[in-house]
Parts: sequence; structure tokens; C-alpha cells
Amino acid sequence: MSLKLQPVINSKVTDAIMPYLKDPRLVRELAYINGKWVHGQQDIAVINPATNHTIGHCTLLEPPQIEQAIAAADMAFGPWRNLMPDERADILLRWHDLILENKEDLATLMVLEQGKSLADARGEVDYGASFVRWFAEEARRAYGDTIPSHIPNAQLATIREPIGVAALITPWNFPHAMITRKAAAALAIGCTVLIKPASETPFSALALAELAERAGFPAGVYNVITGKGSQISQVLCQSDKVRALSFTGSTRVGKILLAQAASTVKKCSMELGGNAPFIVLPDMDITEAAKAAVAAKFQTSGQDCLAANRIFVPQAKYEAFLQAFADEMAHIKVGNGFDKDVTMGPLIFREAVDKAQELVDDAIIKGARLIAGSQEHTPGTNFFMPVLLADVTAQMKVFREENFCPVAGVLPYNDIASLITQANDTEYGLAAYVYGHDIRTIWQLLRGLEFGMVSVNSVKMTGHGIPFGGVKQSGLGREGSRHGFDEYSQLKYYCLGGLMSEG
Repeated sequence: MSLKLQPVINSKVTDAIMPYLKDPRLVRELAYINGKWVHGQQDIAVINPATNHTIGHCTLLEPPQIEQAIAAADMAFGPWRNLMPDERADILLRWHDLILENKEDLATLMVLEQGKSLADARGEVDYGASFVRWFAEEARRAYGDTIPSHIPNAQLATIREPIGVAALITPWNFPHAMITRKAAAALAIGCTVLIKPASETPFSALALAELAERAGFPAGVYNVITGKGSQISQVLCQSDKVRALSFTGSTRVGKILLAQAASTVKKCSMELGGNAPFIVLPDMDITEAAKAAVAAKFQTSGQDCLAANRIFVPQAKYEAFLQAFADEMAHIKVGNGFDKDVTMGPLIFREAVDKAQELVDDAIIKGARLIAGSQEHTPGTNFFMPVLLADVTAQMKVFREENFCPVAGVLPYNDIASLITQANDTEYGLAAYVYGHDIRTIWQLLRGLEFGMVSVNSVKMTGHGIPFGGVKQSGLGREGSRHGFDEYSQLKYYCLGGLMSEG
């Protein structure tokens, strides 16, 4: 099947997007392969979750087109890896500058297709751009090591080399930053990339492709493939030309991809589910702790792998905390992300609302108290008002599952040892929050909690310089920081013998 080309802007784009943008060329409904805009045989509607209105369409590529995208990335790999690190960095920095220059349009697209507030979307664009700059600069520091030789007349060392074509499968909750965090690392070290965005939020990915083209990435280096996730992932995993696979999403899908990728022994990095505990220590001010817990729980409408799912409070301060949390939660304004002062948008689709209600119903049936969270006056069918549940137990779904919705579950504890056991009672191990001041207790928790990231007295824990990732079934590998190169490179050892002639 030959690639089918369409005009720059597909005529199917509705008036729901164009009036909002300064630069309408950022709206793309076609995939981007080998420097060309490409369409498949079918399209899928993209829905604004706040209004349920169609805002455009995304093309669905067929397997032969995916194969052509892989071939293009493979062909471009050699020339791209052979550029000097400064040359790759210059292109990445131009991309970074273009992202920030078009920040308002990129944020607007995100609100339209994902639903988060405009303030959150602007913050995500800044956050995403920070990874591009970081890895552009880090490209100059992809060092190897020299090894003291045990072999006479030989020099031993390692060098770090790009692994090859990298497939990047990204989620809908952070449609901008999850692309840049992966792609910037892969591109900076010398890989070419195939980006598969979520079908719910393709426009952010395609706008980044438009800006990548303007920045001067050679054809085939940066590709965005849209279509049915299961179909695309199968082609990517079966291809021996794709050497690395990075996925952010659910643990269930991550396991499927790991199994599929095993046939070609790909290097896999997985950022999977989370079930973060938020721990309030006995010496913590309750009002301050409640304010932080609300922020940690309801970020991105609770649709965040870092969201605080289980909140542990000392028994002696339990009821006071519940009241303080309910008071703080009452300040959340739910609505369309473009509306003034809105701090929490809709869930991504109706099924997520049904799942949220299922978690609440299950908890109440099993003995939880509904402290706050009436659903009588929601702004639309995809909205779910924030909920506070007390007396949560380990038998409830809201404790055991990554709930990915604005439902907060609180439970009391009496001693630190049992608290650590309860907090670790999950298959997940991504992030944990600790709020308190006693350094001995904090250290005990830092070492005892089985999570890849622990944040003390701060809701914000991520950034370009930190190694983001989890343990247990929350994933493999790290993103961001100097360790972000590890997922897209491999060490080559060499032994250089015969350096000194005899006599």
C-alpha cells in the first residue's frame, strides 16, 4: 500500500478548534511519516470530553503503513546517529523554542481534546518543553568509562551508543509532556522515533510533529503514527527493526506489550500504574496536610498515576483531618477547562465516570462513610464531582485499585510499623507522599516504603532532572534525568590490544 497524501489541513476539522488558535496549521488530522502527512483508509472522531462535541478526526493507519513508517525510521537512523551531539542538540533546541512560542495554541488543543484546565495545560507545555532542553544539553554528556586493564598492553573502555529505532506509546492524560519526555531522550542520544499517541488525544502529538518539522528534523527521524492501539503495538513489537519500546499506561496493557516484545528481545521501559499513599505524620499541621492532600489527589481530575489514592492519618487527628479535607475540597471548581477559575475538568470519557461511581458504591457497601461528594449537579455527562470517603479498608476497590478518578479514600493508623505494611500492601510502587517533620520517622518511611519515588512535604516531585519511575508492577526503567538515556542506548565495551610493542 502506497502512502496517501492529503492537504496540510484536512477539511474535516470543525469550527470547534480553528477559532481558538493563532496558528491553524498546528491542527493536523493526518499521521506524520518520513516527513509527509499521511492518511489511512478510515478516520475516528476526536471528542471534547467537556462538551461531548466532535472537534475533529484522526486517521487510522493500516499495518502496511506502519511497516513503512518503521522502514523510514530505520533508514534515517544511520545519518541521524552520525551527527555530532551538538548538531542534534541544535535541532532539539529549535524545537524547544518553537514549543514555547506556540504555548497558547498547544495548551488550547490540550484543553479541547483532554479536558484539563487551561492553567494546567499551560503548565504541561512548560513541563514538556523542559525535557527537550534538558536532553539537548545532556547529549553532550553521554559519557562512557575507562576500565583499569587486567590484560597486558591493552586499553579497556565503554562507549554509549544509540540503540536504534524507538517506539514510544503515550497516554491521554498528559498528551504533550509524555511525548517530549520520551522523544527528547531518544532523539538526543541518536535514536529515531515512532510515536503512537492515544486515540483520544492525537492533536497534541500531531502539533508537536508540525513543530518538529519546522525545527528541521530530517525526514524519518520523527514520526507520529495514529490508529488502533492493539494493531499498531502488534506491528511494532513484532518488528526486529524496532529496538526499543517505551510505554506509559496501565499495568494490564504493559504486561501485554512486554509479552509481545519478548519475541524480538526489545529493550522495554514501562511507566505503569500507581496507587500512591499519602501519609500524614502525628507532628504535621492538619490544615496544611489537608491542603496538600487535596492537591495531590485531584491533580488532572485524579487521572494521574501520581495521584494520592490512599490517605493515611493518625487516629488522634483523624476526624479533624476529614473536616479540613472536606473544607479544602469545597474550593475545587469543576467545569469546562476554558471557564474562569475552573480547577478540575471532566474525566476523559463516560466509562471513567461509571468506574468512579462503582468505586464509591463498592466502598459504601463495605462500610466506608461518604463525607462529601454529591453527584447531583455535575456540569456534564463526563464530569464527576470530587468525593471524600472515610474509613476505607484494604477490602475495598478504592484501596486496592488505581482509581484514576477524583475519589479520595482516607483511613486511620496507630503506629508507624503497621502504617508501612498497609502502605506497601499493593502491587504498585510508583510514588508516595509523606508529610511531617520528625526526621527519624521520615527516614524510616523513606527506607521502608516500596515505591520508586517518595516526596516529603511537597506535592510537586517531578521535573526534567529527576529519574521518574516505579518498582514492582509500576514499571521498568526511568525517564528524565541523566538516567533517561539508559532506555534508548546501550553500552559497548571494547578491548584495544597490542598498544605497546615488545622490546
